[in-house]
Amino acid sequence: MSLDDSAAPDFPILDLGAFAAADAAGRAAIGAEVDRTCRETGFLAVGNHGVPEEVIAGLWSRLTTFFDLPPEEKQKLKPAPGDPYGYLGPGSEALAKSRGEDTPPDLKESFNGGPQAVPEGETDPQALAFCYAPTPWPEAPEGFREAWTAYYAEMEALAARIMEVFAVALDLPQDHFADVIDAPVSGMRALNYPAQEVAPEEGQLRAGAHTDYGSLTILLPEPGSRGLEILTPEGTWRGIPPVEGAFVINIGDLMTLWTGGEWVSTLHRVVTPPEWATRRRMSIAYFHQPNWHAEIRPLAGEGEPVLSGPYLMGKFNAANS
Repeated sequence: MSLDDSAAPDFPILDLGAFAAADAAGRAAIGAEVDRTCRETGFLAVGNHGVPEEVIAGLWSRLTTFFDLPPEEKQKLKPAPGDPYGYLGPGSEALAKSRGEDTPPDLKESFNGGPQAVPEGETDPQALAFCYAPTPWPEAPEGFREAWTAYYAEMEALAARIMEVFAVALDLPQDHFADVIDAPVSGMRALNYPAQEVAPEEGQLRAGAHTDYGSLTILLPEPGSRGLEILTPEGTWRGIPPVEGAFVINIGDLMTLWTGGEWVSTLHRVVTPPEWATRRRMSIAYFHQPNWHAEIRPLAGEGEPVLSGPYLMGKFNAANS
């Protein structure tokens, strides 16, 4: 069985190495478990993923140094209105607004980057100005860009492998999604939730309740950290602790649309447990998004198709208006 609940009770863990090594029947069995999880909560962990530890450690160390820089240094990387990449300081974003909820700004800061190359022949002005906009790199710490791009490349490859599992889970050929994710317009975000020196405003969270926008998110929480919560089918908030050696995976709104509403893009948020109020919390989130021009049409049921890139841009603009 490659969904192993031993490390975190009632939180399934997909052993990606076991999936790769399994025969057709074994992969189908693993896919059936993934399908069940994605219908219930859309959250699981992925272990035995093959991402080198030195790549993870290299980015963690540089992110810590970057977020410790003086505010005026980080603000040099502040994006112009409507630009998706660069540094967003505390108070810049309220994720709950993406679903129409008016809340105080989130208690976080972030650095955001996108694809490192533009596909040959891409001329769409919206694509070039939005998803393929250049990432503004900090001058310090040394090696930041190299560490970021190495981790981003690992996430792109990992997301493609997870999409193969998703295809099997949906009773499709394993390579079903391959031709619409060979030039993904995925974004990556490093998040720092600073220690809270003053009490938050009413309704203010480290990250307000939201769903993610794309096909899937690969999240790496800081080891040992707390605060990520999901809304269960019963309507209660449940904490999701980090699982040692694993990434937390959740599906986004686009995958819900893609499956005709069969899979759930679950509301989640980041709260501040009392013991973490005086401590910073960091995480790295890779938001997988199919090719800009990919038409996402429901696999089952009814629903209007959308184009991947413009769909993502609309979601982004709603959260940052």
